[in-house]
Amino acid sequence: MNKYCQGPNCHTYMTTDRKRGPKGAKYFQTRTIGRYGYGDNNFCTLMCHNDWWAKHGERAVDHFGRLHEPIRLIPENAWVKDYEWGSGDSTEHYFLNKLTNERIPLTLAQFDDNTYTIERARQT
Repeated sequence: MNKYCQGPNCHTYMTTDRKRGPKGAKYFQTRTIGRYGYGDNNFCTLMCHNDWWAKHGERAVDHFGRLHEPIRLIPENAWVKDYEWGSGDSTEHYFLNKLTNERIPLTLAQFDDNTYTIERARQT
């Protein structure tokens, strides 16, 4: 099944790959998404992505949640999983606090586990 570009003006851009139909009855149509799609593979070009945003962006932000105050990164919510690559078994995995640079070591299994949280790491 083809996945079509969601750009509201995609069919109006007169490029040869959008042109279809027999001689005398030509028309332009929306492109299918190739292997280099934009916007999570929903748009054929950045221009189509921007057209969609210009038409629907305000409503999308209002629907999914507009910020009314800044989000603050504080030591309590600054934890991310990170690693330092090394050859062989020397790769280090850890939780890193982006503000304090504190590290809590992790095993590879803990690092790969998407449900393993900083709270669980602190309990051990």
